[in-house]
Amino acid sequence: MDSLLRKIEKLVPTKIYHLAQPTYHFGLTLVGAIKYGFPANKIKIIGITGTKGKSSTTELINYILETAGKKTAVSGTIRFKIGNEERPNKYKMSMPGRFFMQKFLSDAVKAGCEYAVIEMTSEGSKQFRHKFIYTDAFIFTNLSPEHIESHGSYESYQKAKVRMIKNLNKKKGVLIVNEDDREAEVFKSSYKGVKIPYSIFELEDIQTEPNISFTFQKETFTSPLQGKFNVYNILAAIKTAAHFDIPLNIIQKAIAEKAEIAGRVQKINNNLGADIVVDYAHTPDSLIALYESFKDKRTVCILGNTGGGRDTWKRPKMGEIAGSYCNHVILTNEDPYDEDPMQIINEMKEPVSKDKLEIILDRREAIKKGISLLKHGDALLITGKGTDPYIMEAHGKKTPWSDSQVVTEILEELK
Repeated sequence: MDSLLRKIEKLVPTKIYHLAQPTYHFGLTLVGAIKYGFPANKIKIIGITGTKGKSSTTELINYILETAGKKTAVSGTIRFKIGNEERPNKYKMSMPGRFFMQKFLSDAVKAGCEYAVIEMTSEGSKQFRHKFIYTDAFIFTNLSPEHIESHGSYESYQKAKVRMIKNLNKKKGVLIVNEDDREAEVFKSSYKGVKIPYSIFELEDIQTEPNISFTFQKETFTSPLQGKFNVYNILAAIKTAAHFDIPLNIIQKAIAEKAEIAGRVQKINNNLGADIVVDYAHTPDSLIALYESFKDKRTVCILGNTGGGRDTWKRPKMGEIAGSYCNHVILTNEDPYDEDPMQIINEMKEPVSKDKLEIILDRREAIKKGISLLKHGDALLITGKGTDPYIMEAHGKKTPWSDSQVVTEILEELK
């Protein structure tokens, strides 16, 4: 299908091709919904959108529901799960199209799932993949500039996110909003139904390092996760679970047990006495949030820049942030697509002082060098890929990849 579409794109005038795209995408979604019997009407759906925190919030909500004995389905950046069966998401998109979402929901219904927890993205909205997925709860985590080239402007990116609110179940849907985000009012004003805000200012006795703990509604919550950003993710999950009448003691238990989220501040076990962390951070805000969580340690940071040909504005900004927070910066290849990876690196390196900068194009070698620089008590922060299964290169080449697996292999070699 992809190769056919590329051929059509070459034959049809660009203006006509782009004008026809919305009709094409909407048509596919409608046909998929009809084909699979509008499955969204037969299952409770929790949708989650935002620039950051979607995957972590998705996994936290799912774990709470499972702890409460509910049978669930999950569709997100990290994985697809229906009941006890799961597989990694290798599509390089959080919300796949071409009938995928409708079939996924249909399979979840057939498997007897009561809930489906779904990451819902601006790209999915742009291509109408969210249509006919009627949500019982819709969570807004935050918004910051991303995918600007794809959407044309920050305003269009914002509208693509807000548009999905229309899918909320009009009779019993609830909008759960991060009250502390600057765009909270935009989302709240777009929905006339029940709204549940959440804010870090509702909490007391907050601790974020080395693990999370806080008091909420006179109850203590603890989590093996760390970082202020995860406090927000946990609070969104608490508010959502409470809305669906999950007992507070079950929520506390699940939050205390959920020790790891793949590719999200994922710590790799090692014998070096150091933290080796794999994280998806690929925006300036998420990079700062991660680095802030390790600001008391000597840090070696490995990063590239997600997606050649897109969001080029953030390259020097990402370099500036790494240069400001990290003791040693290694710039490497990430997802160059059809762009020269060295050009991407050259645009990132300018704000980084030469005495702390190193360029190693081969990502495996970059990680190997980063590990070799570690001393007891240090932190190696490997960002940009998370659970991404491929390095995307020129002419559609996809090189299978896993940051966590590569780290594990290198550590084994060092034994």
